[in-house]
Amino acid sequence: MSANPFLDPSFEIRWSQLRPEAIEPAITTALARAQSAIDAIATCDFAALTYDNTFLALERATEELNVAWGKVAHLQSVADSPPVREAHNRMLPPVSAFYAKIPLNAELWRRLKTFAGSPAAADLRGIHRRFLEETVADFRQAGADLPPERRARLEVLQSELAQLTQKYAENVLDATNAWQLVVGDEAGLRGLPARARAAARQNAERKGYGSSTEPAWRFTLQAPSQEAVMLYAEDENLRRWMWSAAVAVGSLEPYANADLIQRILARRAEKAALLGKPHFADLVLERRMAKNGARALGFIEDLQQRAQAAFARECRELEEFKAQQTGGAAGPLKAWEVAYWAERLRQARYAFDEEVLRPYFPMERVIAGMFELAHRVFGLRIAERPTTCRSLLAGDATNVVEGSRASTLRPQGQRADPVEVWHPEVKFYDMHDARGRHVGSFYADWHPREAKRGGAWMNYLSTGGPQPDGARAPHLGVICGNLTPPVDGRPALLTHREVETIFHEFGHLLHHLLGEVEIKSLNGVNVAWDFVELPSQLMENWCWERESLDLFARHHETGGPIPPELCAKMQAAKNFRAAGAIMRQVQLAKMDLLLHLRTGDFLEGDIEAKARAAVAETMIPTEPPARTIVKRFTHVFGDPVGYASGYYSYKWAEVLDADAFTRFRREGLFNPQVGAEFVEHILSRGNSAEPMELYRRFMGREPDLGALLLRCGLRSS
Repeated sequence: MSANPFLDPSFEIRWSQLRPEAIEPAITTALARAQSAIDAIATCDFAALTYDNTFLALERATEELNVAWGKVAHLQSVADSPPVREAHNRMLPPVSAFYAKIPLNAELWRRLKTFAGSPAAADLRGIHRRFLEETVADFRQAGADLPPERRARLEVLQSELAQLTQKYAENVLDATNAWQLVVGDEAGLRGLPARARAAARQNAERKGYGSSTEPAWRFTLQAPSQEAVMLYAEDENLRRWMWSAAVAVGSLEPYANADLIQRILARRAEKAALLGKPHFADLVLERRMAKNGARALGFIEDLQQRAQAAFARECRELEEFKAQQTGGAAGPLKAWEVAYWAERLRQARYAFDEEVLRPYFPMERVIAGMFELAHRVFGLRIAERPTTCRSLLAGDATNVVEGSRASTLRPQGQRADPVEVWHPEVKFYDMHDARGRHVGSFYADWHPREAKRGGAWMNYLSTGGPQPDGARAPHLGVICGNLTPPVDGRPALLTHREVETIFHEFGHLLHHLLGEVEIKSLNGVNVAWDFVELPSQLMENWCWERESLDLFARHHETGGPIPPELCAKMQAAKNFRAAGAIMRQVQLAKMDLLLHLRTGDFLEGDIEAKARAAVAETMIPTEPPARTIVKRFTHVFGDPVGYASGYYSYKWAEVLDADAFTRFRREGLFNPQVGAEFVEHILSRGNSAEPMELYRRFMGREPDLGALLLRCGLRSS
């Protein structure tokens, strides 16, 4: 066990020991060791080159640094604080520079190329052949063949991009946390569900606002708070204030992102040019399923064309509905009215209010039912472990939080001792497969906090898999979200969309934990970006099927299932404003691609005005005009690459998941044979083969767009 907890290789992480002051010495040590390992490869005698002392040695060289830096990044995502942020940002430049230099190390590249061209390399088969080919492609795509002066410039660009995108993400988080609205008159909360009012009052009390005799209600830009106001608040001023604050994130000093966006775009374009590509999109997509920016944009514009007429019809219907309800003339809605009137229209058309579903989606039961589904379909057994939490910052006394039993029995021999976590709300689970193997474990952190970034995500903390001695080491992952928290001692009651979010992130988690690839960098979610969403989006399908809903959709008080008439209404309303939902994703994907295909058009002037003009046809006509999310689009600008030029992947993978789910619908929602084949051909294979090859192994053919169009209601049969 290392004295520095960030370098401790133990499977269960000592979170309370991960102090900010330990970050710099840990990362400095890991960097030095990794550099020493790289130097050893780069100075190896050419006559003695082997697969083990070149490619496999390179795979091992950065493992300690990868894990240590992953812990730092994770802490900043879930427990941000000034000391953590300062330590992270202090080490970000050297870490970024180190990774950028690896493919630009001329002597290292000479040895890799020399071995790659040898008879011994030609004899490699299977995953080892794939690893060699992928590594060579990685190096070439990253600029290994560039002349020295261009390699040096590329290193600078990589470092600058890391710092600029980190600052962008910090601005979004800080701007989100900087805003609040405290309401002292309950009359202004008309229309808000009782749950939302209780949450706002509890939030106010935690911040010291109001009293038992003069209560107050505090609203924030966290998703559960914001969504409740925009959907249900009858007070137009309340919705307008919330909308104005949300669209201002990333726009106002000291958290303004406009200049950062243009600097990021300029550096990405320069990077692409250095590497011989006309634009950043082609550089990023060269080895993804879409292959280039033009094809990705064509795919998105095809979806736009297919949805355009239905989208225009939905917009007219909403304007006419508001006019009928208010006695006014039909015309564009205000930007802060759209969600409110859309929800009113849905209730009128289907006699369905999504809020009535909340009692049937208590979080604990949803998760237990999801685990039961994973057992039936994939043969998995998942059991919760008790946890213990010690403050990361204050070092206060340990509090043991006993976890409730999962829906499946604890496999024989599984440990039951407490696992340390970073916050009392965090849960920890062990996962075993049908053979009783401990395939992996994971943390789950589902509720919003000010020190936690927004959105939902899955990440991996360590990668196990097949070992050289024939054993299999477990993987370790984490799933996070910002979902409705429990209020006043009642369970967290979720919306159906939040249930889909849990299933989505769990799909990513399965991709990691079920990986059987012995090369860690090719395991699990380390696949082409437009393929990675297939497992996650596939899982969402079970959230709509009556047979699977009965596993987890149970009333939190009575335990009863969703009544048939309510389930029928939910199903009927499934594709309500489906064209608008498609167009929203088209808008984000198209904006992302155009920013990186036509970068020169966006480098000067008002970035918001230009971004909006580029995607105006995909936006709901409102007065005042709605704004894009370009200044708070962390998917695209919160990482040196991330989803940049890749946001289309959600819709691309949706084609795959809609088509793949037809096998389950045809052969049985809980068919263990189909589930086993999905594990065998997709979930366990990582990047061991081309994505389309893996997909064909599971489906026996290439994907059919028709399944998605049918599911969305854009095609009748």
